[in-house]
Amino acid sequence: MTPSTSDHAPVIALLRDLVAIDSTSGTAGEGAVLRRVASEFDGVEEARVAFARGVDGEPTALLVSPTTIASDGPLLVFASHADVVPVTDAAAWSHDPFGSVVVGDRLYGRGSSDMKSGLAASVVAVRDLLRSGAPVALAVSTGEEVGCLGAPAVVDLLAGHRVGAVVVPESTDGRVVLGHRGALWLTVRTSGVAAHGSTPERGHNAILDLVTVLGRLDHLPLTAHADLGRETVNVGVVSGGSVPNIVPDTCEARIDLRVVRDDVDELVGWWRDQPEVTDVRVDLDLAAVWTPRDHPWLAGLGAPVSEAPASYFTDASVLVRSLDDGVPVVVWGPGDPTVVHTVDESVSIEAVVRAVPQYRHAGERWAAGH
Repeated sequence: MTPSTSDHAPVIALLRDLVAIDSTSGTAGEGAVLRRVASEFDGVEEARVAFARGVDGEPTALLVSPTTIASDGPLLVFASHADVVPVTDAAAWSHDPFGSVVVGDRLYGRGSSDMKSGLAASVVAVRDLLRSGAPVALAVSTGEEVGCLGAPAVVDLLAGHRVGAVVVPESTDGRVVLGHRGALWLTVRTSGVAAHGSTPERGHNAILDLVTVLGRLDHLPLTAHADLGRETVNVGVVSGGSVPNIVPDTCEARIDLRVVRDDVDELVGWWRDQPEVTDVRVDLDLAAVWTPRDHPWLAGLGAPVSEAPASYFTDASVLVRSLDDGVPVVVWGPGDPTVVHTVDESVSIEAVVRAVPQYRHAGERWAAGH
């Protein structure tokens, strides 16, 4: 099939390079993506490139910011992540998941929609904007897919900068999404007394205790937000016991609560107050994100605003806790949310190409207003 003109756009060349890097969370590929992104700013005198590094010296986050900016000038930050979810069965794919194969208007590969398309578009736009003197920045984290692990390093890199607005270029099919619920992940444990399976009366069954607790889920004090919707609970993992002929003395459940509140103490406290529960561990606590629909900044973005929030969480859940009150944060990217994390993940080439001038326009309007 004859390639289209868009196939040769600089943003698509960069996207193909990024998709070709297996940057599964926790692998060296994450750092390779950060270095490849940083290389796009080689020779750009207006760009300052800074890495955060882990104990092994590998980069864990990247910030590209202006070399000069007014002391009170707030930045428009494009915040992306470098990692992708695993490819569990490459044989199920129609194309090599890291081959960056183009068929018609679609570029196939793991991370093509989530979210290397948004990353590539923001890289090209920010590079152009920095050259023109616009107060914009690019932040890239690692470990987003496994609980936003790299986002705190982005917060550290942004320390000392004044952030005025944030765009997270996740997959939204080109719509501006105003937020998403937060996430509270818990490990809840019950404890019992082991005994022989033939004499269960001599022991205490930790699994049955946990079943009793889970039977009260309807009493969880869940609430709702006018725009983000209702809080939810999912029991994702239950594990306990060892063999059928031993009364289990421990049992655990891993709980996923999607929350709209700022303070989750009431929810954690509910689990801890259950008489059968012996321990509750907070594994993840991510904030809900919401920008009011009437915020004046939104009118200048030049893209449709979604009526619905995102169903997933993003690094914004970490970033918002470091921002001043009232700083708008939106999720807005060219990726296709219907194919995220799927076999044959892909993205529209035209959508990626179109995102670059949209981001550039947003940056130019930001510069004009600040």
